[in-house]
Amino acid sequence: MRDTTAARRTTAAVWTGGVTAVLAGMPLLARDRLPDRLATHWGLSGEAPDGSMPLWAASLVPALIWLVTAAAVTVPLMRAGPAARPWWPTVTLLPMGVVLTGAQAAVLRANLDRADWHEARQPAGWVVAILVAAVLAAVAGWLLVTRRRGVPDDATTADEGAPALDIPKGRRLVWFSRTANPWLQLLAAAIGLVAVGALVALVGGLAEPGGLWALFAGCAAGSLACAVFSSVQARVSERGLEVSFGPLGWPGRRWAPGDIDTARMEVRQPSQVGGWGYRLSGLGTTVMLRAGECLVVRPRGRRSDFAVSVDDAERGAALLNALRTKRVRD
Repeated sequence: MRDTTAARRTTAAVWTGGVTAVLAGMPLLARDRLPDRLATHWGLSGEAPDGSMPLWAASLVPALIWLVTAAAVTVPLMRAGPAARPWWPTVTLLPMGVVLTGAQAAVLRANLDRADWHEARQPAGWVVAILVAAVLAAVAGWLLVTRRRGVPDDATTADEGAPALDIPKGRRLVWFSRTANPWLQLLAAAIGLVAVGALVALVGGLAEPGGLWALFAGCAAGSLACAVFSSVQARVSERGLEVSFGPLGWPGRRWAPGDIDTARMEVRQPSQVGGWGYRLSGLGTTVMLRAGECLVVRPRGRRSDFAVSVDDAERGAALLNALRTKRVRD
């Protein structure tokens, strides 16, 4: 639980700082191609701008708006205890960051290579594109937080400290555990911000394409890979063992109780399996996100094990063995 809280705080801090840097830095990077004052507001009556700001204000004001709003959202998050699972910071910060970044890019695109701010024209499609992107970001945030919910309400968990499980007749037992590596999540966020900056520069015409496309593609792929394999969740139920990766629980692997020969808890270190992440070694396949206890299973018909580093692995193995034995008796 402490890892989850640390990861939540780290992600919020990186997103807040990254968006601030993008909002404040974009006008300064393109200042040689911008007028002294930037058109920042367009009325409903026509395309001509009716408001402007000096370059320094156009750089700082959106960043300050973002910082104040983000602080109002993240300060309660930082004070939340380990058991708290607030959904509103994610659903709020993601779309707002997208809206402010898109609006800043639109302002720069409209003023780019203009001699005077009165000549700036706002591209009509930008507003629609920004709103669509914000809605998609809100939906992604909602999916992210809902997929992190744990055991369903109609499930009954095992008793504390039980080394072996006897499943009462008519009862449903479910075991659930999740592990996250905050350093991999931080790396994914940092690389993702570079990808977003490259994309904004490309779409806004703030720089020549050249190697920006390669930078965007490489950073986007790297950020996605780090995000997917920075967290893992394991679930044991009547359906067997389900192991899924990333904040959205995809991709994943699943074994029915009858497809597993044995299940056990084993302590493993990164040095034993060749490092962090999804590793192949002499011990088999290991999802190594932190050193310590792992849930280890031997799939039927295989000579190698599959292990995943999650907490409370002994109880998960006990339940899986009980379900496997029950399936054989039935």
